[in-house]
Amino acid sequence: MSEGTLLSALRDPEGVLPSGLHDGRGGPATRRFAVYRNNIAVSLREAIVTGFPTLLALLGPRNMAQLARAFVQGHPPTSPVLLTYGTELPAFLDGFAPLATLPYLADAARLDLALRRAYHAADADPIPPEALGLLSQTDLGRAVLILAPAVQVLRSNWPLHDIWRLAHQDGPPPGAQAQDLLITRAHFDPACHALSPGAAAFLQACLEGRSAAEALEQARTEAPAFDLSALLALLLAQRALCTLEIPQ
Repeated sequence: MSEGTLLSALRDPEGVLPSGLHDGRGGPATRRFAVYRNNIAVSLREAIVTGFPTLLALLGPRNMAQLARAFVQGHPPTSPVLLTYGTELPAFLDGFAPLATLPYLADAARLDLALRRAYHAADADPIPPEALGLLSQTDLGRAVLILAPAVQVLRSNWPLHDIWRLAHQDGPPPGAQAQDLLITRAHFDPACHALSPGAAAFLQACLEGRSAAEALEQARTEAPAFDLSALLALLLAQRALCTLEIPQ
């Protein structure tokens, strides 16, 4: 039996058991193989269910188990680190016909992944709050704002923060406005924040290494009334701003 045939059999928990397998005594090992294959499938499904708590809260355990089963059948792990499994789930949901009436689920999965990345990101010391006040307007405009490794920016066409609050905090029904999100980790657990218009554009420009002046221009192109001071206050409060790099 080729390695490819064996791997294909392991990845398909519903498939026919391969022939020609023997145990250490020369007897048939198809039953042991079935148990091993089932254990792999169960572990992968559990990784999906536990790794996407927002989806679980929105769908319920039964529907989430069915989703996990459908995903696992066509998406074997690409890494030995089970923690990373499921990165393809948002794209899978975009084309998953049984849940097509809930199109926001893909962004909910992206949010779960962003929270997971933030949780496991490296630690970083924030700048003192007074550091910004010590800069001249010219230097502040030239500065590149370096954000903490845990910072994640997620843009959505849905009221994603409202959906997240409804799933985890029994919040009010979601509104009609699309919401961009900022993920921070001030201490141990990540936090999710709704962003005002233009803020995500500013943060994305910072993550791309652009100066504060360039980021501000990009934000105000998108939202002329964008309030930079409110965003900077949020970043400082959440220990999300680590370094100010001013070109010489």
